[in-house]
Order: sequence, then structure tokens, then C-alpha cells
Amino acid sequence: MTDLVQRLVRERGFADGVLALYCPHTTAALTVNEGADPDVARDVTATLRALVPERGDYRHAEGNSDAHVKCSLVGQGLFVIVEDGRVRLGTWQRIFFCEFDGPRSRSFWAQWLPGGS
Repeated sequence: MTDLVQRLVRERGFADGVLALYCPHTTAALTVNEGADPDVARDVTATLRALVPERGDYRHAEGNSDAHVKCSLVGQGLFVIVEDGRVRLGTWQRIFFCEFDGPRSRSFWAQWLPGGS
């Protein structure tokens, strides 16, 4: 999702400030983590599956309770710093959209917070 966010920053002409990103879904989330080694995403996914199994002592009747819990653990929003028209991330960092109950058609919201002078 990093390239999508960077394109948004470029197309909107954002220069210096903060971009707030929010996921308006109860079974999907946003996070920043290492994007260079795909084993990191695999490890995070495997750990979440172990911590919050698909079948558990859940009462929610839709059968996706694990997705709701995983979403709460990861989080639905984040802030990224934008400087000189570029999203500032660490060398290995990437922005991830985490889908816990899909595939589904999803979206995210972005709100620009310009920096002061």
C-alpha cells in the first residue's frame, strides 16, 4: 500500500505535514512494518493466527470473530510524516493493509494535516 499512499501524496501536491490514514472496516487494519523481507509478513500472519485462532470461544454469530479481534490488535489508523512531498518511512518500512476476513472490496480514508511554518 506504500506506493498507493505515495502516489496520493504526489497527486494531491502534499509537501510537508502528516497524513492520517484510517481503515473504516471492522475486520481489516493498517500497520507499518518491514517490507523488504516477505518472511516478516508471513511471521506476523502466522503469529496472529496462533494468538487468535479462526475457531475459538467466540459468541459473534457471523463466523469471523477472529478477524474482529485481529483488527483490534493491529489497529485501524496510523499517521505518516510527509516531507518534501515524500512519505517518510524507515529504510525497510512499508505501509500494509491487513485483510483478516476477505477477500472483500475495501477502502481507506486519508486526511491531510499540513505542517506549520
